[in-house]
This record gives sequence, C-alpha cells and structure tokens, in this order.
Amino acid sequence: MQHKIIKPSNLLDKTGKLIQKGYATKPLLHYRRKDVALKCRLKEWDYYLVYNNKYAVALTVGKIRCLVVVSATLIDFSAKKSFSKTVVKYMSARKFSMPESSETGDITIKTKKLNLSICNNECSRQLYLLMKEASCKNDLEISLTLSQEPHDSLIIALPFKQCNKLFYFSRKIIGMEASGYAKLGNESYFFSNVNSYGLLNWGRSAFPLHTDWFWGAAQGRVCGYRFGFNLASGLADTSYATENMLFYKGIASKLNDVSFIIPKTKKGYQYMKPWKIYSSDKRLELKFTPILERKGKLCTLFFSFRQHQIFGTFSGCATLDDGTIILINDFPGFVSNIETEC
Repeated sequence: MQHKIIKPSNLLDKTGKLIQKGYATKPLLHYRRKDVALKCRLKEWDYYLVYNNKYAVALTVGKIRCLVVVSATLIDFSAKKSFSKTVVKYMSARKFSMPESSETGDITIKTKKLNLSICNNECSRQLYLLMKEASCKNDLEISLTLSQEPHDSLIIALPFKQCNKLFYFSRKIIGMEASGYAKLGNESYFFSNVNSYGLLNWGRSAFPLHTDWFWGAAQGRVCGYRFGFNLASGLADTSYATENMLFYKGIASKLNDVSFIIPKTKKGYQYMKPWKIYSSDKRLELKFTPILERKGKLCTLFFSFRQHQIFGTFSGCATLDDGTIILINDFPGFVSNIETEC
C-alpha cells in the first residue's frame, strides 16, 4: 500500500499520534515539538551531503534531549580517504532549538571553537562551518550554497509498530545544485554547480529503543537532466508507504519495497563487495559497486549511533511512473547501514 498525503494538517494530534500516515511530495505536514508525547525518544536532525566525482562533504547538526551534535566529514574519492570530526555540546532548549520546518528557519551555533550557520531562504540554503583546531592545529572550514530545489521531494510520516506515539517523520530533498568549498589545513575541496549536487535529509522523529535500517541515495544528470533517487528499508511501519522514490526533471515517481542484497559471511556483511538492489514492483534493478567505506560511531549518555556509509556507483535501470526507462551507468551515490540505541 502506498498512501499519498494530499491535504495539509498538523503532523501529530494532541495525544502525540500521527494524524496522517504515508508519503507526500510536498511539505504538507506541520511538525510541532510541543505535540510530541515521548520527548525522551525525540531526535531532530539536518543532514547535508554535497559531492561530485572527486570529493564529498557531509554536515550534520542534530539534537537529542539536551545534547547538540555537530559533525562534518570530508571525503577524497581519488585518494580513498576521509576525515570526520564530531562536536557534542550540552545546550538547553532555551539556548538552542532545531527549526520546526524544513522550509524556513535558520540554525546558528557559536562557541570559542565552533561557528555554525545554516541560513534557509526562498532561493538557497547557505551552509557555513568553522571548527577551530579540528585536526591537530588545523582549522576545518566549510562554505557551501545549495540552490535549485527540485519541484518534488520525499516527505514520509510513519508509525512504529512498537508504540503508536513513536513516529518517523522526514523530508528528503535530492539533487540540488551545489557550489562552494571546504578546507582543512592546506587541503582544499572545491564544488561547482556545473557538476556538484547536494541533498538534505531533514528529520524530526521519536524512535524506539533500537533501530537498524538501510538508506541510500544518488544524484546527478542523465541525458542532460537532473536525476536522483532515495531508497530505504527496515525503518518504521512501511505498510502505509515506502521511502523509495525516483526524481527526474524534478518530478517524483513512487516505488514499492526495495531489497538490498549484500554479500555476507559468518562475520557479517561484506560491504565493499558489489551489491544488488531491486524493487518489488520490478521498476528498479541496480548493481552498486563500492569505492569507499566510511565508518561512523557516536556514543553518549543518552544515545549511540553506528553507521557503515558506502560510497560508490550505481548501474542499471529505473522506470518512471509514465513508463519511461532511465538507464544509468557509474552513477555516483551511497548506501548506509545505520543502527541506533537510545
């Protein structure tokens, strides 16, 4: 079942339950933090990823209870190396709150060694980060502009089977044009809107104690037009809708369930060997060839997070809602296996 939400409403009712369940291509649901019943389970995050064929930059800001997490990652695909730095700060709700909308609201954090600014206006999203002495005595600086948001995006609102006051609410904007730079010491990473693209994973969710899921995305151009997709499996109750969606020329096409087939031994997944990915409606058939694995881990008093993020290329075919077949070859993107405990 794929239930499409077409009417605006609040996300949650007065008891903290989802008013509407399913997916949308427009931000019709209004999140209000005060409506969340289980605030001890609440996780709020903005995750930005910008990349081209040479480099990638990821920037995350999130809040879990009274903890604010700011994380940045630089990736050099040619050298097959990455650098990550995470800063965790205690900040009360009076000092800092995440925006309640994915369309408006800015984020500003300033400390002695951290300067973060995310400005969201009608035309673009401006990202700036300065982490002093991020690596030895070298500062990390990121300055990026994301513009040309596509006509459609993926909005998902799903319950968890464990409790009807737990919910997963997210918006994925795939395939924005990106420009700017990142610098760490003497190393520089440059991005031009001719060949660089950015995505936003905006989430405001109340999770159960343990979650384990797959999430992947890709973005670029096919036949001169912007193309991208979002794929996911294993999170929340997908009987109402899945997170699987194609974007071509800014227009969304919906997919059913997607399976990630990963080589596995007794020791676990072999992430760096080729994967197979396909949808149950036979509209997506992909081979994923890994290039680089980035392992992420964060443990705090309230929350733990583990991630295997695999960057690589996709090859295969995808069928749009109107029957158009999109052929892709060595199309850059990633797939992540994410696990949380709270």
